[in-house]
Amino acid sequence: MLHRGHESTDGDELAVPMAWLYAEYIADELLRTGDLMPPTSFEFRAGRDALALTVFLSDTDGELSGIRVISQLENWLALTAYDQPWQDWVRARMAELTERAAGSGVPCPDLALAWDAWRWLEETELLAPDLDAVPGGGAVFGEDDGPKVWTPAWRLGLPLGHLAIHLF
Repeated sequence: MLHRGHESTDGDELAVPMAWLYAEYIADELLRTGDLMPPTSFEFRAGRDALALTVFLSDTDGELSGIRVISQLENWLALTAYDQPWQDWVRARMAELTERAAGSGVPCPDLALAWDAWRWLEETELLAPDLDAVPGGGAVFGEDDGPKVWTPAWRLGLPLGHLAIHLF
């Protein structure tokens, strides 16, 4: 979705990334409604970016619409489910959209922002509870206790996003 803004003095038009900004807004609202993390935390950003990518990349018609948000919740739940290869789906959709944009010759600011979010999610590691730790080690752990590991931000953000959709 490429919207054109006011013309500049040299005749070029400003491309506004409305689809990405709307996807990010939807993700932000879902996470804030779920009240799972402080909005200033890296965990919140990871959840918002993972959800925004899911929303943006699942919009195959290029028509993000507030009316369609409710009807998309089940699709987003399925895409973000624990047993789904979400990161593979993101890579494939990003490659597909990049190829389509290159073929059109028109810059796509939405896609550029999506790539920025994906790079941050892949390259940033957050210290999080080890969800794969073997339970039953004899000790009882509190909320802040237990083994922690450095994990890519998307691995933490994706379940937060999934839970936020459930809580909506």
